[in-house]
Amino acid sequence: MLSQVAPARSPSDVTLASRHVEAGVHRLLRAPHHRIMVHASAATRSYCHEVGRYFVRRAGDIDLVPAGQEGGFEAETPFDTIEIALQPALMERVAAELGGKARALPLGTRHLLRDQRIEHLARALESDLNAKAPGGSLFVDSIGAALAVRLLGLGEPHIDRASRLSDTQLKRVLEHIEVALHEPLSIHRLSRVAGASSSHLRTWFKAATGFTLHRYVLRRRVERARVLLQQGDLSTSEVAELTGFAHQSHLAHWMRREIGQTPRDLRRSQPPK
Repeated sequence: MLSQVAPARSPSDVTLASRHVEAGVHRLLRAPHHRIMVHASAATRSYCHEVGRYFVRRAGDIDLVPAGQEGGFEAETPFDTIEIALQPALMERVAAELGGKARALPLGTRHLLRDQRIEHLARALESDLNAKAPGGSLFVDSIGAALAVRLLGLGEPHIDRASRLSDTQLKRVLEHIEVALHEPLSIHRLSRVAGASSSHLRTWFKAATGFTLHRYVLRRRVERARVLLQQGDLSTSEVAELTGFAHQSHLAHWMRREIGQTPRDLRRSQPPK
C-alpha cells in the first residue's frame, strides 16, 4: 500500500492516508483509533472474512471499523481508498459536548455505508493534504470534530434530524465567513445566509462542526491573522483590521488564547528575509 498522512498535531485527533490496495488477501489488525475508509475507485468486488459474504464497493462507499476491532477481506482487483484515523478521545469530547443520547451510543462496524457528509469531509481533508495542508491544524481539527458529530449521529436518527444543516447551508455559511472575516459577523446576518432561524443555526452549526459560531469565527480570524503576520508585509494594526479585530490588543489577546503566541512572538520566531 502507498500512503500519505496529513500533518497535524501530535498526538493527532485525525489523520488521513490515501492508499492503493493491491488485489489479494488483506488483514486489518486491531488499532487504537476508529477507521473510516472511503472507496475511491470504480466498482470493486471483495470477500469479507468477518461476515462471510461478497461486497461490491463503488466510489463513495464507506466502511467503518471502530477502535479495537479487526477485519479482513480478499480484493479481486486493485483499488484506491481514503482512510481516516479518528481518535476515540475526540469522539468522547464531542459526545460530552452534545450530551443526551449521543454519550451512550456505541460505534459499530459498518459496511457499504452511503453518507454524503462523511464523503464530503473526507474529500476536503484529502484536498488539504494534496495541497500540503494550507488550512493548518485548525482546518484538520474542524474536519475531525465534524466527522465525530456525524458518526455519533449514525446510530440515532433523532440526533441527525434535530441537529442538521444541509450541505448547501453549511457551505454557504462557511464561505460567507471566509470572505467576510474583516467585517462584523452577527448571528442574525449568518442566519439569513443559512436560511435558518438564529436559534436553529446556533444548534445546527455546533452539531455540524463541533464549534459554536462565535468560537469558529474567532479561530478563523486568528488563523488568517497568523498567515498574514508570517508573510511580514503588514503591520500588526493592519492585520488586526483585516481580520476583524478591534485593535492590536484584541488580536494579541485571542492569538494568545488560541495558539499560545502573540503577534510579537510570531514575528520573532520568523527567520529574517
